Amino acid sequence: MSATSPRRTPPPRERVVLAQRTGARIVRTRVEVQEQTEVGEAMIRGLVRAQLGLAVRLGLLAVILLCSVPAVLAVFPTFADVTVFGIALPWLVLGLLAYPVLLGTGWVYTRQAERNEQDFTDLVDD
Repeated sequence: MSATSPRRTPPPRERVVLAQRTGARIVRTRVEVQEQTEVGEAMIRGLVRAQLGLAVRLGLLAVILLCSVPAVLAVFPTFADVTVFGIALPWLVLGLLAYPVLLGTGWVYTRQAERNEQDFTDLVDD
């Protein structure tokens, strides 16, 4: 610059903010679920399908476990004649085994269903 030229002032600074893609995605997926668009309905159907599959698998597991006891006792009839404290072994096993199996199945279902819902929430909020 020469001494005779007037001094130029730089233009004022402008702050440029880029749109955050993650924020736009959160809003879009939440809106799709709330407004029940095709994508939102597909996401909800996926959650319902996962919960149903979990319930069917655990239900079948409980049925197989509980029905295997009479099947084993039918194959080995000598166990059916055993008594413990005056109670026949089949009644004792079915009476005492059924509750822990059902309780355990319920506990596993609750944990897995909550995990499915958390995964769905993470997908929507991600």
